[in-house]
Amino acid sequence: MTSVPVDAGGPPRLQRAIRTPAGEAFLRGLAGTRVRQNGCAAAAYAALYANVDVITGSSGVGVTYGYEMYSIISGARIPIQMAIADRTLDPPGDFGSEHTDALCTRDMGWLMGWAATPQEVFDKSLLAYAIGEDPRVLLPQMVVQDGYFVSHIAGEVEMPAAERVDEFLPPYQLPFPLDPRRPLSHGPQIHPEQGPPLQLERARAMEDAIPVIREKTDEFARVFGRRYPHFVESYRLEDADIALVISGGHAVTCRAAVNRLRQQGIKIGMARLLWVRPFPGDDLREALAGVKAVGVVETNLGLGGASYGGILSLDVTTALYHLDGPRPLVTSFMAGLGGETVPMAEFDWMAGQLGQAIERGRVEKAAHWVGFED
Repeated sequence: MTSVPVDAGGPPRLQRAIRTPAGEAFLRGLAGTRVRQNGCAAAAYAALYANVDVITGSSGVGVTYGYEMYSIISGARIPIQMAIADRTLDPPGDFGSEHTDALCTRDMGWLMGWAATPQEVFDKSLLAYAIGEDPRVLLPQMVVQDGYFVSHIAGEVEMPAAERVDEFLPPYQLPFPLDPRRPLSHGPQIHPEQGPPLQLERARAMEDAIPVIREKTDEFARVFGRRYPHFVESYRLEDADIALVISGGHAVTCRAAVNRLRQQGIKIGMARLLWVRPFPGDDLREALAGVKAVGVVETNLGLGGASYGGILSLDVTTALYHLDGPRPLVTSFMAGLGGETVPMAEFDWMAGQLGQAIERGRVEKAAHWVGFED
């Protein structure tokens, strides 16, 4: 997959970028070349270093193929945006949606969050640019959507006027670009003692992104009239005894299942993670305060981890450990792997397991494989 400047459908400032001398030179350099994902990320890295606006994207094994560049890009503080439509890693190569491809890069210093609808994919792309390119942050972004379930199913998207996009998204300008008229040192080899301060700076940038995400999300609502939660969508959690924590497109079905279970008298709610990096510990604790049992829906593999199941439950459990007051019971549900749907009946089963955990006062296990247990 070749990284190229955004086509005519992209934000106006990106369309203008490819008509600059630097942008045209970048296009000439790519013309006629076959670039795999590793080289694709490297080309985008070099382009943004020279103040040329580009975007890249991938899915599945393509994401892992570019892995070498991810730490380099975030360490250099180059705010590339990468669009990912989740796909299962090989084997078995079934092309279904699974979150493992993006989540295996979660500690490389990229902002990362899932969108649940086509409209949210578009909106999150604009938001991620505004957050990542903010001088207080300067971090790359992965805007992720479920392959097929979101990427290949048609949905209505309200496209804003170009003037409103320009109001929200200023021209890209790296504070320290490659420029022969202003020589700077980029990517030098350093002594070991010089490394930790740079790592600390990157860690602080991820923490500093939290208030910027709040600020830019509110600004987005003002400019475009669509309001999103800062980090966590709290759905019917006000009086919930049990809750499901989830991210991505399966949240649409989960929301419907919550409504049906509520009609049956079961006090259940949903907490949808809009961002997983930075992980929203404070917001999740606030959303789940008072809940007695939590189930994390894992559409990913974290083989050999503490839960021997998925990845997200480890962050969720850590966040809830610091909850003031009683902590909920926490388990996880392996569901939707390999691109399978997660039907409402499976959410019903999860709710049943959480109810039983409350009755016995403990969870049966750290991870349940949905569809493989009675």
